[in-house]
Amino acid sequence: MKLTILGGGGFRVPLVYGALLGDRADGRVTRVVLHDLDAERLSAVTRVLAEQAADVPDAPEVTATTDLDDALRGADFVFSAIRVGGLQGRADDERVALAEGVLGQETVGAGGIAYGLRTVPVAVDIARRVARLAPDAWVINFTNPAGMVTEAMSRHLGDRVIGICDSPVGLGRRIARVLGVANPSEAFIDYVGLNHLGWVRGLRVAGRDELPRLLADPALLGSFEEGKLFGPDWLQSLGAIPNEYLHYYYFNREAVRAYREAERTRGAFLRDQQARFYEDVKNPAASALRTWDRTRAEREATYMAENRQTAGAGERDADDLSGGYEKVALALMRAIARDERTTLILNVRNRGSLSVLDADAVIEVPCLVDANGAHPVAVDPLPGHATGLVCAVKAVEREVLAAAESGSRATAVKAFAFHPLVDSVNVARRLVDGYTSVHPGLAYLG
Repeated sequence: MKLTILGGGGFRVPLVYGALLGDRADGRVTRVVLHDLDAERLSAVTRVLAEQAADVPDAPEVTATTDLDDALRGADFVFSAIRVGGLQGRADDERVALAEGVLGQETVGAGGIAYGLRTVPVAVDIARRVARLAPDAWVINFTNPAGMVTEAMSRHLGDRVIGICDSPVGLGRRIARVLGVANPSEAFIDYVGLNHLGWVRGLRVAGRDELPRLLADPALLGSFEEGKLFGPDWLQSLGAIPNEYLHYYYFNREAVRAYREAERTRGAFLRDQQARFYEDVKNPAASALRTWDRTRAEREATYMAENRQTAGAGERDADDLSGGYEKVALALMRAIARDERTTLILNVRNRGSLSVLDADAVIEVPCLVDANGAHPVAVDPLPGHATGLVCAVKAVEREVLAAAESGSRATAVKAFAFHPLVDSVNVARRLVDGYTSVHPGLAYLG
């Protein structure tokens, strides 16, 4: 099988390739095509992958190209992990938002809207090309904001585009671990929401829901990442375990203050860190793989550092530094290509699973996956507080998609103004002005 990776010069590509190296079954990926607009980054990542594959017999062949159409032709799967505007764009998103006193995180709040406005037109162009050049391909989208981008692409690819995220996987793994579940893969995680806006409401093992046991024990609740972030009392009040990104909503003032007081924003940190990595890899005497490993460890250890500082959560547990999205991607490809039926938490069209949203709204829920794709399971209604938040954020996503399609500045202002974390129409107007002034990619907004 041929796998095309869009954003093939991206820092996390070796995670995906490393997962492929461990797959020895029939029907595996035998050819990987990396596509990126930056030839130097492609060269750097190709070096890392070559070292990964050095001692692996029959490792998937790797080629690299800057020609998108060539990369897509004949693909069985397309993995999209692009970053429109690069990490400088992310740093600018954060800076413009924080100057107005609102959150600039890349998927949540003003920063997520700005990122979506830049990314959706590019993602739609990719979807149209896939439909024309590789109509039988399955697109696995990891490009952020993942739910919004997947929905934009689904309007052209239907159910053949599926969004993935490692956050629900990591959350379910942590809950299972703290509950002493021997085999977390056998646990069913009752999770529902939007990407980076969901809640675990149950964790069933052999038909028994083990989550009430966790919620009844403050010591257990406080022993893992989300318990440290949110506090046992708040989790007991919710009666559920929220995705870590809900910290930006439930503790917004504290998060904004921490980001404003930080020496650098997350985007600026990653921009500088990855610039060093790509420069270091140019040294032919250096091990590209060891350089990448060292940089990745630092990246993972500092993930959501400001939020953990605000909550007094301390350092991340070593068990939480292993990533996970590459495992979801591989499991999804296996299930479709080999009809290895499994259950995964994915971003897919609603199809009536969550009754408060329409059928075409992309949501994040457990899905049954087989050769025909991902099928969302029916889920119980969300409580009122969660329903309100999900509906409000989905309305924002729809305004972003409408603005990207129409080029309307007024619609873009509505997208910012409707978001729960933007507290003024005047702030929304200034945000649009600020973002269009720093991002050439938003010149389409009239």
